[in-house]
Order: sequence, then C-alpha cells, then structure tokens
Amino acid sequence: MRAVLFDLDGTLHDRACTVRRWLVGHVGRFGLPDGYVDRWLALDDLGYRPKREVFPLLVREFSLPHDPEVLLADFDRHAWDDVAPMPHAHDVLARLRANGVRLGIVTNGWTCKQQQCLDGLRLGPLVDDVLISEAAGVRKPDPDIFRLALARLGVDAHEAVYVGDSPGNDVLGPQGVGMRAALLPGGHALPDGVTPDWQLTDLRDVLRIVPGHVDAPGAR
Repeated sequence: MRAVLFDLDGTLHDRACTVRRWLVGHVGRFGLPDGYVDRWLALDDLGYRPKREVFPLLVREFSLPHDPEVLLADFDRHAWDDVAPMPHAHDVLARLRANGVRLGIVTNGWTCKQQQCLDGLRLGPLVDDVLISEAAGVRKPDPDIFRLALARLGVDAHEAVYVGDSPGNDVLGPQGVGMRAALLPGGHALPDGVTPDWQLTDLRDVLRIVPGHVDAPGAR
C-alpha cells in the first residue's frame, strides 16, 4: 500500500466539535432560545443539508425575529473560526508520512471554506495533495474525483486506501474505482449492501492496516 487518502469533515476535521463551538457564540450573538442548538444539529444532518435550507426552517419553527440570511451569514463568517482536529489526526498523518506513505485529502465543499478549515487545522504541511470538489469540478462519490486524486499522487487504485465517515461518499465511491475503503463511523448507519474493507474505532487504526505499522489498536 503506497497511499492513504482521507476525507476532511468528520474524519480529519472534528466537525461536530467545531460546530458546537460556533453554536455557543451564535446563540449568544442572537439571543436564540432553548432547543435551538439541538434542532440546528438535527437539521444540519452532519453537514449534509444545505444551510440555506436549515436557517429558514429554524426561523419558522421558533418564530424568530431574525432574517434567515443574517443567521446564514453568521455561519459563513464564524463557523470555522475555531476548528478542531479529530483526535490523533496530526500524529497519524506524521507517522504515515515518515514511513514514506503518500497522503492526500479528497473533500466535498466550497474551496474557500475548506481551505480555511485546512489552514486552521494546519494539515497542509502533513499531506502531499488536497482535492476540493468545487475546484475539481466533480464531487464524491463520482468516480472521477477519486481517479483524479490517484493520478495526482501517482499511484494506482489497488495501492491506496480511502478513509472517511460517509458510507456512500467514502466507501462506495472509492471502492467503485478499485480502492479499499476504511470507514470511521460518523453517525450515518451502514445501508444494506455497503461493506467497508475495514471499520475503524479511531484514526490510530489506520496505522494497523498500512504495512509497517504494528503498534496501533487493531482495526475491525
């Protein structure tokens, strides 16, 4: 195995922690009611629901006096001000790279926001390449984004594993081009017919599935 490619949000970026940090300030800035945070998190669906849909629903449900566009602007302006890395992310990347493994990040999202996240997490120096869907013109799970990432790293599909938290985007997508997939469970249940090559307990398990690393907790 010559390369490991990672998802960003929910995998290297502890998005749930970051969003909760933002929500503390968001609630304070707008005087939002009890129950708003839990409902926001439910509607957000781990980031898979557009925020332009989330805020109008919240304004209606809680009869808020705020313009949804103003609440959305607060998310856009402040959500990634204090980003949190996933536990063990920096150590795992550093150890893989020290052993000659090629590393990449393949993520859906807007280029400016994902780059802000990467900068805040200080991940750039630890990987060889970053591919963001907006800039690439193609989104996961489209096979073309995985083929492009492999080409940019100079490896074949059978030489690489993809690590992510989404059963559809991060398991079916890479497996469809011949990569192996390691799932870091993130809240969405595995649908019937989706079988990752490995299920991880945390990022340290990646060290177990890459040859040359035998001192990490076992992947299951």
